[in-house]
Amino acid sequence: MNDEANNTEQAVANNNFSFSIASIYIKDVSFETPNSPQIFMTQQQDTFEIGMELANKAMQLGEGLYEVTLTLTVTAKVKGGDKTAYLIEVNQAGLFNIANMEQEHLGWMLATYCPKILFPYARQTISDLVTKGGFPLLLLAPVNFEAIYNNMQREQAAKAGQPADA
Repeated sequence: MNDEANNTEQAVANNNFSFSIASIYIKDVSFETPNSPQIFMTQQQDTFEIGMELANKAMQLGEGLYEVTLTLTVTAKVKGGDKTAYLIEVNQAGLFNIANMEQEHLGWMLATYCPKILFPYARQTISDLVTKGGFPLLLLAPVNFEAIYNNMQREQAAKAGQPADA
């Protein structure tokens, strides 16, 4: 864990700021089965390779009000081939009230804490879409947003030619 994460966790422990969830909602959802109905004629359990991409975007809407959008894209392809069984994209969003937080900690909150809250909602939506689409149940593994954030910080520091803790 880096110094910023430690400092932010210390701020959380000391209750130096206020945080609340104003709303959690699906901003956009897409489910495609480009090779149906043929895909159902050859489908068997464990015949798909699952790929997942994720992105996170935060935008300030007003004083202390932020919208965070977590985008998950899941692609299932037939193993050993290039036929896509299904493609799902979910934009799960939330409105978060964050007041009295120092700017240096805000980025960490918007990139780790808020997406961690949104992920279970997106995961459930994807699972529901997969089963309603006629495919075997899909449960996505948890995501470590802190590790992703730390890696991103290290990459940015390396590009700038600075040590990772700078």
